[in-house]
Amino acid sequence: MQAIIFDVDGTLAETEELHRQSFNEAFAAAGLPWSWDQVLYAKLLEVTGGKERIRHFIDAYQPGEQMDAGEVAALHRDKTARYARLVEAGGVALRPGVARLIEQAKAAGVRLAIATTTSRPNVDALLRATLGHEPFEVIAAGDEVGAKKPAPDVYVLALERLGLPAASCIAVEDTLNGVRSAQGAGLACVVTTSLYGGKGPFPGAAAILPDLSGDSGACDAIARLLADRSQEGDWPA
Repeated sequence: MQAIIFDVDGTLAETEELHRQSFNEAFAAAGLPWSWDQVLYAKLLEVTGGKERIRHFIDAYQPGEQMDAGEVAALHRDKTARYARLVEAGGVALRPGVARLIEQAKAAGVRLAIATTTSRPNVDALLRATLGHEPFEVIAAGDEVGAKKPAPDVYVLALERLGLPAASCIAVEDTLNGVRSAQGAGLACVVTTSLYGGKGPFPGAAAILPDLSGDSGACDAIARLLADRSQEGDWPA
């Protein structure tokens, strides 16, 4: 294995509650009588991308609301700024085992990348607040591709920037859309279940773990995955 490609929200950190809070604060600041509770937000997360999620909410739940693309983008920019402030104030931590895996990978010469549907400012804010630096050689963000997860575009972009074939990398995800995206790019995918990512099923996932901590068996699962890939040359569909 030459690289690990991480998703961000729900994978590196349990960020979705901060995203939900930021959306609601942005709505209130814009004078909109919208409030996304956890049940509704879980449904909305089936749509990847913040701007896309707002548009879907309007179309599905506020059919009389008129909001053009520019207004949606402005609302999302305000939400993104609010999220960054919450993260930088210490509102989130890395999930168990993530920091250790990053350090062990770097020590072993394994390259690190990110493939996410979230915007680059969100990624940068999280890495500054939790790691104090950016250990990732490549960051492929949702606003850089034509189609977001479950389309494979963002993983294809990450692989292109790494200059590596999918068979030499693995992905770490927390949602079915993420798994489908990684698999569509030819990647084997380890799932760490999360608050909003669901408990499965995750068809074709190489391993399904509660987190990346030592207690979860993450090291053994990834070791088995690497051994299988080295023997087979590719991960079966």
